[in-house]
Amino acid sequence: MTEHELGTPHLRLEREGPIAWCTIDRPAKRNALTPAMYFGIKRAVRLVNADAELRALVITGVGDVFAPGGDLGGRVEPGEEPVPDGVGNDILPFLAVRDSRAPVISAVNGLCQGGGLLIAMLSDVAVVSDRATFRAPELLRGIPDAFYAAVLPAHVGLAVARDMLLSGRVLEADEALALGLVARIVPHDELRSAALEAAHQVLRSAPDARMHVKRMLNERYGSIDTQTMNWSLETSAELREGMTAFMEKRPPSWIPEGVDP
Repeated sequence: MTEHELGTPHLRLEREGPIAWCTIDRPAKRNALTPAMYFGIKRAVRLVNADAELRALVITGVGDVFAPGGDLGGRVEPGEEPVPDGVGNDILPFLAVRDSRAPVISAVNGLCQGGGLLIAMLSDVAVVSDRATFRAPELLRGIPDAFYAAVLPAHVGLAVARDMLLSGRVLEADEALALGLVARIVPHDELRSAALEAAHQVLRSAPDARMHVKRMLNERYGSIDTQTMNWSLETSAELREGMTAFMEKRPPSWIPEGVDP
């Protein structure tokens, strides 16, 4: 498999027997996901489901970062294929990961937040390094993320979801496990083998029955209000200010005087 299949040089898709590994590999930008990278992860899910010789997908990152979410600079990197016009939120891989017939395992090797955390939560199993950290920082950037509003309460309960989304605080791996944000924590050096074992365990279940159970489990998620989210992405002054402040490495203007940024 080649980078061309995924449309970006920052994703690698490699075979290991019946398992495919999709590695997020953009260390110079801390694995921040460009639109082409988001779309490429969705492509990886589709490729694995279309290949009779592949039965599961493992998603992981390089270095000390799994994925921090989208590149707020909106960069298009050299070598990336343009995302089709008019695709909008359809570039995002979250629902493809959730609904994949082939099991998807996240091997979370380090920092995991934003869209990266959504990928981990919507995988069939998230296997997590004991060095990993987690955060949902969208509201700190002015983004009313509909995916988080729908998904996070089903994993951690409403009180913890409020805490995580409204504060944007960082969770260490052991707290994320205790709260139900992720399923398994392992020593960092054992992450690869533990992710493979998780994939093999899931593949021992009957595929048709597994899909029925996944569908029933997914009904526990709330509805995804992409209409509000899309409106905000197109019109919100808060979003523009949040993005600008992030790029300029300053606090956004809505933080009151006397509050630590």
